[in-house]
Amino acid sequence: MGRGVASRWNGAVLVCGKCSKKLDGGFGPKRRWSLAKALRKAFGLKKGRKAPFGVIETRCLGICPRNAVTLIDTAHPDMWRVVPVGADIAALGRDLGLGASDQPPRRAINDK
Repeated sequence: MGRGVASRWNGAVLVCGKCSKKLDGGFGPKRRWSLAKALRKAFGLKKGRKAPFGVIETRCLGICPRNAVTLIDTAHPDMWRVVPVGADIAALGRDLGLGASDQPPRRAINDK
């Protein structure tokens, strides 16, 4: 069994990279950013395990909606979201819990 690696994430969302690529933007102030980039910029999130929340672009999730991006909130994996082009990023982020940092960071278990 491998060892654990600590992360500061309180949660994560998975964003379909294929949907994002098909739209060639669609989010942000001038609708030029991908959904993942718009979420990171709106809430000041960085990439990597040291960020308070993970926003990960994946391969195709298989839903392929028109003029929208598929998103999975790992806190609620039973309900996938279809986010239309030009959606309110602030409202989406609040709904995903990106604005709240009142939870202490979870730590990985280190197996030796």
